Amino acid sequence: MKTALVYDRINKWGGAERDLLVLHEIFPTAPLFTSLYDAKKAPWAKIFPEVIPSFLQKIPLLPKKHEYLGTLMPFAFESFDFSDFDLVISLTSEAAKGILTKPETKHICICLTPTRYLWSGYTEYFKNTVLKGISSPVVRHLRYWDKIAAQRPDVLIAVSGCVQQRIKKYYDRDSTIIYPPVELAKFRETKERIKKEAFYLVVSRLVPYKKVDLAIKAFNKLKLPLVIVGHGSEEFKLKKMAGANIRFIKELTDEELCNYYKKAQALIFPQEEDFGKVVVEAHAAGTPVVAFKAGGALDTVEEGVNGVFFDKQNIDSLVGAIKRISKEKFDPEEISKTASKFSKEVFRKKLSELINSYG
Repeated sequence: MKTALVYDRINKWGGAERDLLVLHEIFPTAPLFTSLYDAKKAPWAKIFPEVIPSFLQKIPLLPKKHEYLGTLMPFAFESFDFSDFDLVISLTSEAAKGILTKPETKHICICLTPTRYLWSGYTEYFKNTVLKGISSPVVRHLRYWDKIAAQRPDVLIAVSGCVQQRIKKYYDRDSTIIYPPVELAKFRETKERIKKEAFYLVVSRLVPYKKVDLAIKAFNKLKLPLVIVGHGSEEFKLKKMAGANIRFIKELTDEELCNYYKKAQALIFPQEEDFGKVVVEAHAAGTPVVAFKAGGALDTVEEGVNGVFFDKQNIDSLVGAIKRISKEKFDPEEISKTASKFSKEVFRKKLSELINSYG
């Protein structure tokens, strides 16, 4: 079966990019189609036999200004020709689902979330009322196209229960949940157990919606040790507001990160995510999670088994949850077992079954 892969843009490294590499393992000869490709920012993509960017790649400066290209994304993905392929798998949180295929070519879309800046995240993206007024006609047009594009795949895969609900709400389509693949073996709890230390852990990009500032405010109040692993646009601001009990680390290997997961009292997960792989990584390492009760955490965190929830994104709610988890006893082996259904092997099996079911 001749297969192609499609992704919104190749210019960074994160959870979705890890998913792409797993898809490459399953379909090693499949080329990767995308709107824009920045080889310097995405050296990991060299593993694909071919990365095929759209016509936007040829326009000067556009590859560096992708955040302004929402209006051009539909044209980019509709310009590709997939007539030589039997199967196309798109992985997307934006426009890649809008590719055009012939009836004999099966299109399976792994939807990370309906386009966030058009739907669930619209208010946050357009907080400025002037900007909202200027952008309204464009947003209306893009929403119209986005709904049409979402009807094109033969089947939609949702990466979590909350994404499944959004797909139904915004696209009026049913979807099948297949959880993203997590490299559990890298983080798995072992019998050679590492002794827990006093600190708590945040693993995150340092950008506004990750709510790392909320974790810092809570730990400033608690005066407990907190280690924050990550970097991003808010790094300077967050460091300035952090107390002496909070330490920042930029880069870690998977092995080093695993040690932090295993040593931490708990992972702090203050944001709402579509899925949230770091939660599963922490669980695989045998560490409980304090999570905001929303989004993908509802699929991964089991209250009292592998973590605790807090209901409101404010300091008091988070502080209360941290105090609760400090008093509970968790079994690292039992926590590690809860991560099993999110393995790469389970993902491959479920995806293969779905593909076979569509002939």
